[in-house]
Amino acid sequence: MRILDKYILKELLGPFIFGICAFASVFIGTSTLFRIAQYITKYGAGFSPVIRLFIYSLPSIIVLTFPMSMLLASLLSFGRLSGSSEITAMKSGGLSFYRLATPVFVVAFFVSLFSVAFSEMVVPAANSAYNNIVRYEIEKNSRPRSQEHIVIKDVKGSSIERLTYARKFEEEQSTMYAVTVQDFEDDRLVRVENAEKAVWTNNQWIMYNGIIHDLTPEGTLERSMHFNQQIMPIEKNPGAISREQKKAEEMSIKELKIHIDTLKREYVKTSVFEVELHQRLAIPMASFVFSLIGTPLGLQPHRSSSSIGLGISIIIIFIYYTVMTITTALGQGGAIPAVLGAWIPNILGIFAGLYLVHKASR
Repeated sequence: MRILDKYILKELLGPFIFGICAFASVFIGTSTLFRIAQYITKYGAGFSPVIRLFIYSLPSIIVLTFPMSMLLASLLSFGRLSGSSEITAMKSGGLSFYRLATPVFVVAFFVSLFSVAFSEMVVPAANSAYNNIVRYEIEKNSRPRSQEHIVIKDVKGSSIERLTYARKFEEEQSTMYAVTVQDFEDDRLVRVENAEKAVWTNNQWIMYNGIIHDLTPEGTLERSMHFNQQIMPIEKNPGAISREQKKAEEMSIKELKIHIDTLKREYVKTSVFEVELHQRLAIPMASFVFSLIGTPLGLQPHRSSSSIGLGISIIIIFIYYTVMTITTALGQGGAIPAVLGAWIPNILGIFAGLYLVHKASR
C-alpha cells in the first residue's frame, strides 16, 4: 500500500468511527431507550432483561450506521484535504481525482461486504433474542396464540428434510388448519401430504381428511392415496411450534428464501418477505453508494467545515431513507416489484454519485 493510500485511509478512519458512534447514539436515544423505558414502566422489567435488550438491539442499529458513517467520513476527510489545499497539491503532482478517490471506494466496498456478512450472521439472531426476551420474560406473553401462514422446518445437516405449512394455527386448540407437508430426499421433493386439519393428540399430531402424493425422481405424480386419519411426522408440540415462528427480520437469507418458496407454493402473498430479502443486500451496499456521493461533494468549495459536512450528510441521509421508506411500502404492498422496492434508493444514489464523480474529475 502506498503512502498516499495510507494517508487518505487515516483521514477516513476517524470520521467513520465518529459517525458510527454519533448515529448509533441518535438511534439509541430516540428509539431503543424509549422502548426500554416503556417496558420498565409498563411491565416492571428487571435489570438483567433490560441490559440484554440493550445489547441485542445494537447489531441492527450498527448495520444502519455503516452507510451513514461512510458518507460522513468521505465528506469530512476530502473536505479537510480540500480545505487545506492538499488535494490541489496532489493534483499538481499528476494525480487524478479517480486515483485519489480509489482508496475510499475500495474501503466502502469492503465495508459493504462486511455489513452483508454481519447482517446475515449476527443481526437475525440478535433480533430473535430481543423479541424472545420481550415476549417471554418482560411481557410474559405465554398465553396461547393464533397465527396464520406458519412454516415448520425440519433440517438434517445443511439440507431440508421436511417443510410443513399451515394456513392457520390455533395454539389454544392445539390445531392446525389447511396443512401441507413436503418431504425431501437429497433436496428433491418426494412426497406431498395435504390435510384439512391436524390436531395435537396424545403427544402426536393427527391429520384428518387428506391425501398423499408420491412423486417420481423426475417430479411427476407416481401415486395418490386418500386418508381419514394419518400421523403427521412432526414431534414438536404446539408451544414449540409457536416459539419457532420468526418474523422477517429474525430470519437469515437462507431461511427467508425457504419461507418465500413455501408460501408461494401455497399461493400466499410474499412481498413483505421478498423486500426484506433484497434489503439484506441493498442496505449494506448503500455504504459504497454513499462513498460515490460523499467523496466528490467533499471537494466542493467551503467544505472544510465539519459542521457543513455533517449538515450535508444529514440532508442526504434524510432523502435516501425517505425514498427507501416509500419504495419499501410500495414493494411490500405489491405496487412495484419487491426487488425495485429494495434497490430504487441505491439505483438513484448510484446515478447521482456517478454524475458527481464525473463532474469532480473534470
